Amino acid sequence: QDTFERVFVSPGLRGVPWYVMAGNHDHAGNVTAQLRYSHHSPRWHFPHPYYSLRLHIPGSNSSARLLVLDTVLLCGHTDDFGLGDVPAGPRDAVAAGAHLAWLRAQLEAAAGDRFVLVAGHYPVWSVAKHGPTPCLLRLLRPLLRRHRVTAYLCGHDHNLQYLEEGGVGYILSGAGNFMEDSRPHDGSVPPGSLRFFFGSPTSPGGFAHLRLEPSAVTVTFLEATGRVL
Repeated sequence: QDTFERVFVSPGLRGVPWYVMAGNHDHAGNVTAQLRYSHHSPRWHFPHPYYSLRLHIPGSNSSARLLVLDTVLLCGHTDDFGLGDVPAGPRDAVAAGAHLAWLRAQLEAAAGDRFVLVAGHYPVWSVAKHGPTPCLLRLLRPLLRRHRVTAYLCGHDHNLQYLEEGGVGYILSGAGNFMEDSRPHDGSVPPGSLRFFFGSPTSPGGFAHLRLEPSAVTVTFLEATGRVL
């Protein structure tokens, strides 16, 4: 009620489906309960810790694929309290291996899709407090490049970022609660890869909007006021 039902109450959002994934704070609580909440809320869709969505691109015969990951299952948990804390490895190596095998198979199967989006909580690249996630650099980045994935979507750091590297867009949208403008990991990302950063502590927050069209994907960063950043 405090973080979802009584927050996203605008009439324009009533019919919008929410596709949910778990992050480290969710894993510190009860992810099973969040999965089961799908049976109680018509707009909360969380069918499995990781899952695939097929998206139709309006005005075309083309489709896009969205692969929703559980990066805590893949890489492990971090409590967030130290600067640059990184996940220390999966709690269940067998489950992590199964997740990675699923992802490889899904990327192979998505070869015919116009766009492929992959989403996870931890960032691959980030200039902010948490910085890049070594586990994802090792496991995920080569797959994103090999399969020419359109973009990787994430959160975890509390700001808005867009980076581009190896033909893949990296969209970080973690400004739904509060904003942080520190950039201690400016030197931890490839030179020239950071194209946009916004983390003003006086801002009411914001989010990223992706529009899929037959010819392109457009990313727009918006402030909670509606201002285009």
